[in-house]
Amino acid sequence: MRIGELAEASGVSVDTLRFYERRGLVPADRRGNGYRDYPEPTVALVRLIRLAQRLGFSLREIEAVAKGLQATGLDERAVADMLRAKIAEVEARAADLMHLRDLLQARLDAACPLRLS
Repeated sequence: MRIGELAEASGVSVDTLRFYERRGLVPADRRGNGYRDYPEPTVALVRLIRLAQRLGFSLREIEAVAKGLQATGLDERAVADMLRAKIAEVEARAADLMHLRDLLQARLDAACPLRLS
């Protein structure tokens, strides 16, 4: 399928697909006329990339997963381990944000919110 068809089928822009291709996330064959040609399973791959981004995975992390998929496949245990690690990361960031919120609230509750005491 051509890039415009893939963009429409996967719900991303043509520019996003070109970016993913440059990063090595989405492989494309080139036709004799220079047009990109994507196999049908690329739609699912692009949707997986978008889902992973919504779940908080960086493109670097997604690249590592994509390479693992291409090399050996990805089993349920590996996916579960990645998700557990991401949950731990999110929980740590949430704790940091709650600590910051508490500090801000303490300053707000002080007689002079900007006083350093």
